[in-house]
Amino acid sequence: MNIAKISLIACTLLCFLSFPLHAFEDRIVAVVNKEAITLFELDMAVEAFLKRIEKGQQQVKRDDIIEEARKSSLTKLVDDLLLQQEARRLNIVIRDEDIDKTMGDMLARRNISMDKFKKSLEEDGLTIEDYKKEVKQYLLASNIVDKTIRYKVAVSDEEIGEYYGKHRDKYEGKEANRVQQILVLKQKEADEASIAALREKAEGILKRLKGGVTFESLALEYSQGPAAKVGGDLGFVEKGTMYPEVDEEVFRLEEGELGGVVESPIGFHIIKVLDKRGAGVKPIEEVREEIIGRISEEKIDGKFQEWFKKLKEKSLIDIRL
Repeated sequence: MNIAKISLIACTLLCFLSFPLHAFEDRIVAVVNKEAITLFELDMAVEAFLKRIEKGQQQVKRDDIIEEARKSSLTKLVDDLLLQQEARRLNIVIRDEDIDKTMGDMLARRNISMDKFKKSLEEDGLTIEDYKKEVKQYLLASNIVDKTIRYKVAVSDEEIGEYYGKHRDKYEGKEANRVQQILVLKQKEADEASIAALREKAEGILKRLKGGVTFESLALEYSQGPAAKVGGDLGFVEKGTMYPEVDEEVFRLEEGELGGVVESPIGFHIIKVLDKRGAGVKPIEEVREEIIGRISEEKIDGKFQEWFKKLKEKSLIDIRL
């Protein structure tokens, strides 16, 4: 290697080493109790915010909302970091398994596959990892509430009665029957022979019921329905909420009557009606637990907002934007 080439390399290296180190550092836009939020983090949050806004409003211009986006995104980053710090103080740890279970439960309730959900996120400019971060924040907040607020909340009989009186319209019930069910499921794309065999199986179960075998025992043994473990007891089912064929059978039967084998798109149903209830306002005893839940959540939400406001006031937050 010649002298000129060595000199060039040395000069380049010297220039690099003498370049101010802060030029390579990510700018800090906020400090929350000695923990930094960087410009890179803010830019990523703003980009996601803008994509969601643009999807909902086709004519929106970025320049018109960029300041709002930066302000909203930075506020959320600060709030999230405060919750993370408080969770660490309370020794709250959210595991990957907790996040996966919460997501799995959510997908099951919405009856949506993971692939469809990922596609929906992509349309909003988000990834599954982005969503997992949001789930983690939700679980952190929920655990903090459990440790600091929920156990302090009580609901009195007076509050239950007052809520029931003010919201009677919410408890207007349709005609409903208390139903026991044994369900024999069809397989997807089952052929005629398989379906005939399942019908024969259901008819055999019905014959045993008529012969005196208890509904509970046969439901435990054969039913593939949601209430199999509790003897097939579905509780009160409102008119119009089941498959039409099953619904017709449920509301044709008298109290205590056992029906025949009914075929629906998902399988064969054997129905017994345990009790009947006409349309009208549900009695307070029946909706008591629901009311307690509603009042509790309202109280918890209010107390959480107060708690978080105090947490923010006593924290050292330095916005440098």
